[in-house]
Amino acid sequence: MNRFKFVKRILPLLGMLALLLTGCGDPNLSALHPRGPVAREQLDLVILSLGIMIFVLVIVFAIYFYVLIRFRKRKGDESIPEQVEGNHVLEIIWTVVPIILLLIIAVPTVQYTFKHATDYRKDKDAVHIQVVGHQFWWQFKYGDYEINTAQEILIPIKKHVSFEINSGDVNHSFWVPSLGGKIDSNPGDGSVNILYLEADEPGIYEGKCAELCGASHTLMDFKVKAVTQAEFDAWIQKMKAPLAAVPADALAGEAIFKENCLQCHAIESNGAGFGPNLNGFANRIEIAGILDRKTPEESDANLLKWIENPNDVKPGTLMPQVIDKATDQPLGKDKIAELIKYLNTLK
Repeated sequence: MNRFKFVKRILPLLGMLALLLTGCGDPNLSALHPRGPVAREQLDLVILSLGIMIFVLVIVFAIYFYVLIRFRKRKGDESIPEQVEGNHVLEIIWTVVPIILLLIIAVPTVQYTFKHATDYRKDKDAVHIQVVGHQFWWQFKYGDYEINTAQEILIPIKKHVSFEINSGDVNHSFWVPSLGGKIDSNPGDGSVNILYLEADEPGIYEGKCAELCGASHTLMDFKVKAVTQAEFDAWIQKMKAPLAAVPADALAGEAIFKENCLQCHAIESNGAGFGPNLNGFANRIEIAGILDRKTPEESDANLLKWIENPNDVKPGTLMPQVIDKATDQPLGKDKIAELIKYLNTLK
């Protein structure tokens, strides 16, 4: 009895908590707020399936309560209710109706399954991007433009974007909930999965790794920037343009970068290295995919935190602590400050 009273008291609280939590979350990181045709069609399937399941549940409970009340045992009544075993009409009803409901779900599911598996890699009008998952960051290659970048994808709106996805180390999973479903990113030269997405309107959409891949799996985020075609073309031109001359006050930082970082990080748009390409790094929304840079002061502070000890930010990351080759010691704050000045010029 005491346990029943406890449950009776706690259920309203749990109900209120559930109602409160339904308002939480980022609309740009939710499959329930589709921002493209693929995500919208997938949500339609979810709603269709959920609607049919609720319909079945309501019918079953309605019949259950009707039978419970209509055929309840009455005082003095010892008769046996009429049995329906072998009733052909009822047997046909409860056989045919579930088949019809399954077909209602199956037909659009099969249709969209094949539609969403369409290969746009040879479509000249599509944007083609190769995706490589790493512990714990994402590499993006625009093969048609010879652009290699990381952590952020720029795509034009209302245009098919073809993704060719694999992994450089362990299994990952590429997912942009607002634009479409996830797909595995598997290691191996022949392990390539394909996916296409499309954005309806400009915006910044959150991406996630959706498969446990190590200690910092939950920190393996990326962004998808959807822009107009004109903005996309301008970005391509800027990325392919020769690097601008380094300002005088950042020359010391450039020297530190070339001595300690260049072996892993390329800065030319078509360059590749062990770590992320840093061309356009100063324009990225976040550092390492997770650290804010809403103000210059916040950006510099978080960049200092990242360079000082990457494993404090992303445990298990393959980026080591930067060792000053001149002293064979971790890079000091003064040199990191100079390095940050240089990194802020990579626009």
